[in-house]
Amino acid sequence: MSSNVLDLILQAGPLARFVLGVLLFFSVICWALIVEKWWEFRALKRDAKGFMRGYREGRRFSIIYGAAKKFRSSPLAQLYSAAGLELSSVYGGVDEVDAALEDGEGLPRDALDAAHRAMRRATEIEVARMERYLPFLATTASAAPFIGLFGTIVGIMSAFHGIGQQGSASLAVVAPGISEALIATAAGLGAAIPAVMGYNFFINRTRRLATEMDGFTLELVNIFARPAPAKPANR
Repeated sequence: MSSNVLDLILQAGPLARFVLGVLLFFSVICWALIVEKWWEFRALKRDAKGFMRGYREGRRFSIIYGAAKKFRSSPLAQLYSAAGLELSSVYGGVDEVDAALEDGEGLPRDALDAAHRAMRRATEIEVARMERYLPFLATTASAAPFIGLFGTIVGIMSAFHGIGQQGSASLAVVAPGISEALIATAAGLGAAIPAVMGYNFFINRTRRLATEMDGFTLELVNIFARPAPAKPANR
């Protein structure tokens, strides 16, 4: 079966082979991007679990801030790093932020606004990183069927041209052109279907993670604004 398909491709006209070559290029790039994004989201999930474990167990800002730098693939870790870097610049160091959180009545409004803006910028950067290459998948999903349709039209035109030359509509005359048309249709769908499935999967993951980042930002701002617990009086 595969040898028959290969023979049909080799016997196709130059324009039909060009169309198939374009579709093969789109298909190979799409599969490469799907595999690359899958590994990227896998690393993201692994680092997110590691960071959240340290975040839930951590007691001091400086400890969590240091741990966040180890999980570079986690968007939540990047948000905490962005907030920590901003607060460290405001207070003059990580230890000073620790002291402000432990001894004060929560961080002041100016510091909270600065941290919030830093986390919003980090969110936009992380969403853009997760959406990288996804437009190519969307383009392939929408364009490949039409490229395949173009090849289908070329094949049908070839079939009609054969009928005109031979003066006969027998199967032997029309079969090569119809085969070209069907192969182009199949190639277009073969490139478009994985692309649209990959795009929908990764864009949904990105939107879900963006929602998690928004929730984490609000949680972190509330923690920074919360007064430190009162220390027990010495008896």
